[in-house]
Amino acid sequence: MTDFSADFSADSGTPAPGLCRDCLTALDAGQAGTRCPACGSPRTIHHPELHALAIAHLDCDAFYASVEKRDDPSLRDRPVIVGGGHRGVVAAACYVARLYGVRSAMPMFKALERCPDAAVIRPNMAKYAAAGREVRSMMQALTPLVEPLSIDEAFLDLGGTQALHGGSPAQALAGLIRRIEHDIGVTASVGLSYNKFLAKVASDLDKPRGFAIVGRAEARAFLAERPVETIWGVGPALAGRLHRDGIILIGHLRRYDERELHARYGAIGRRLARFAEGEDDRRVDPNAPTKSISAETTFDRDIAAPEELETALWPLAETVARRLAKSGLSGASVTLKLKTARFRTVTRSRALPAPTQLANVLFDAARPLLAREADGTPYRLIGIGASHLSAGEKADPPDLFDADSRRKARAEQAVQAVRARLGDDAIGKGRGFGKKPPRPAQKREDA
Repeated sequence: MTDFSADFSADSGTPAPGLCRDCLTALDAGQAGTRCPACGSPRTIHHPELHALAIAHLDCDAFYASVEKRDDPSLRDRPVIVGGGHRGVVAAACYVARLYGVRSAMPMFKALERCPDAAVIRPNMAKYAAAGREVRSMMQALTPLVEPLSIDEAFLDLGGTQALHGGSPAQALAGLIRRIEHDIGVTASVGLSYNKFLAKVASDLDKPRGFAIVGRAEARAFLAERPVETIWGVGPALAGRLHRDGIILIGHLRRYDERELHARYGAIGRRLARFAEGEDDRRVDPNAPTKSISAETTFDRDIAAPEELETALWPLAETVARRLAKSGLSGASVTLKLKTARFRTVTRSRALPAPTQLANVLFDAARPLLAREADGTPYRLIGIGASHLSAGEKADPPDLFDADSRRKARAEQAVQAVRARLGDDAIGKGRGFGKKPPRPAQKREDA
């Protein structure tokens, strides 16, 4: 298969314009495969569509670990794992640690088995968020069309910005990556294409410090030989179904038309058909809504007792309620998440009668879900989330059949207001008194 992640012109023999990623000098088509004549850097990129593409996906490299290495130069050449204790999971691993097989979301004990000499650092989310805000501010200086995906990655649409920046989107992106590295002290990789799907795929091709391009001319050939798991939304369960049906590579999807794939696999079948052809009509949306708000904790020991699991669930419900209120959102669906001692993940969801921002509503909805799963199975993690989000103004309408509902809502809102001013430990509710939640090995809040 042709490797489109590096220098297209050198790989294919097709003359193509180029760019030095270090000094931003524009290169002629005949200079492919050579060092930059201006600065001598080997970090050049050539592609026939280099200056015609405008949709990008930018992703910082091993972001949490990179921030830690930035702040402690003694870690620069060491394997670094950001995560919880022995019972936790890896939040991030630097590229040195990845050489040992360490990956994000891997159990810590497995990571340390593979890389026992790694420096293990507890996550400092406030520090990472501050660095993430700096990165995002730099992105937004290039274009208002920035769609954040996480603390350290986003889609960008730089269409029509050539006059503003005095160069193509590719040149602007190369300059952005250079500024992020110089001013913030972390590295980033970028994928450039003509739609979001291919830009995201491209950004994973050449990490770290990568700049990869997938153009229109090679998109179908490029995709044909990539695994179906490359497509966003194809997780282990769907991949298993596709494999059983003989669909291993994206090119295999082209044996079926969109109607057939929809009939076989449901709504995602349409996405499979279109992505297999390199088609994606989603716009870069700077106002893309948050889809869910959740919180979870990993226990220091496995827990099977229903009452202990309930005790651990309550503060997580409070966390989600607080974050809903802070975000001006309400949730109309609740999801319970459990992970067994053998790392099997169990999720159960239910719809609410009305959107809510209240911890007791979230908790009361999740309790029966938990009761059905608390059958003696030992669990290492529990979490709760709110989804089907809408405006906070829609939260917790009066219940004509529950005269006490407004009093409960006002009481919880008063607690949230006090905590917002004085801190989370300033005031508690009856359900939390006298009950010490199981000690977490690592606690994580996700949006």
